[in-house]
Amino acid sequence: MTTTAIPSGPWRGLIDIVFTGDWHRHNGAVPADERLATRLRGVQRRRAMAAAEEAELILELAGHRPAALDPDGPGARRPGWANEPGGEEISEFFLAELATVLNLGRGTAAVRLRRALTWSRKLPATFAALATGELDERRAQVLADVLEHTHAQLAGQVEAALLDQARDLSVARLEKRATEELLRLDAAASEERQAEAAKSADVRLYPSGIDGRSTLAADLPTDEAAECHDLLDQLARMLKADGDPRPIGALRAHVLSALIRRPADTGLPAVAAHLTITADLHALTGTSSTPGEVNGLPITAAHLRELLARVGALGLTTPEGGTLTYALTGPNGQLLATLTPTELARLARRSCPTHTDPSSCECAVLGPPPPTDAYTPTDRQRAFVLTRDQRCRFPNCGQRVGWTDLDHVTAHACGGATDCTNLSHTQDHP
Repeated sequence: MTTTAIPSGPWRGLIDIVFTGDWHRHNGAVPADERLATRLRGVQRRRAMAAAEEAELILELAGHRPAALDPDGPGARRPGWANEPGGEEISEFFLAELATVLNLGRGTAAVRLRRALTWSRKLPATFAALATGELDERRAQVLADVLEHTHAQLAGQVEAALLDQARDLSVARLEKRATEELLRLDAAASEERQAEAAKSADVRLYPSGIDGRSTLAADLPTDEAAECHDLLDQLARMLKADGDPRPIGALRAHVLSALIRRPADTGLPAVAAHLTITADLHALTGTSSTPGEVNGLPITAAHLRELLARVGALGLTTPEGGTLTYALTGPNGQLLATLTPTELARLARRSCPTHTDPSSCECAVLGPPPPTDAYTPTDRQRAFVLTRDQRCRFPNCGQRVGWTDLDHVTAHACGGATDCTNLSHTQDHP
């Protein structure tokens, strides 16, 4: 759309607007497209103001949760929490509360808290521009991301140099300019940022949106990442030269998987598969589509003998060098017990001294691991809970968990039992 200025005189107030070659004359009326654009800019402005208000409320609520109130003893504060933004003043348990209030995952709550602290402590002018809607949320976030790990004085210098022009720069250009300005003012800040980023580096697994496929992503130093990719590319091209018909990208993915799962002579420790079978045996043989189930409670020797016979018929074996675990579930899918093939065979032979006919005995021979008086869960409790909780049980998280804790739902220091009903499998969120 282009506009043509109209000279003063009887034509004052009339605007000629060109839409793809067609002329439309409007007596002072605002075109529909311009009205929509104005409304969209208003939405952006209100969104920025809402983000600033949210940050202010988060900071106010955090002020009501001082770190001094955190309990001492096992299961209380993590040693590294004090080194995180706000960790010295704010309770470690505030993130769990904030995630619940926002109805978001704890990792997202941590991001909201960190940027609120950065805006308020290091970028007050950016915070003020956000609160009035003069700067959009995305650009304010970029400045917070770049300057989060530097001290307030240096962050203020970068802010002073860029804030006036931030609105006119693309998001990518603003990030680049802020990084360049930071390095110009203090090259040591780059090393500080890299050190902080290294602490949160991880390997993550994401569903790719295609059935049966996922994306494995690693956060690495740029030189290491480039070296890894070059190695994968070279090996993939060797396979291609040997006549492998698969696309080069598929070959790179294949090489990566092979190197990790079969490290060969790299000097890395040998790895093995650890399988957990949770399914109705009729379904495994293709004769039923019912969900996993053992015939009710309790689990008796008769049930286990029947289960053992079916396992033998299916030919399920323990992977070489690995483990095989059977997860026995009740009619509603609840986990009743976990056991290895050896334990399954041993318990199936067990008989009850009270009953002369073992086949009709209904006495339980297996169930969840018993509680312990110690703070640390037993090995059997850990196996049971890790089998039961395949994903993080923290509200709104649900991520597949790698390095994890077995957390007490009711804190041990507050009388919570070390029992499977009071233990949950949760990701160690930032």
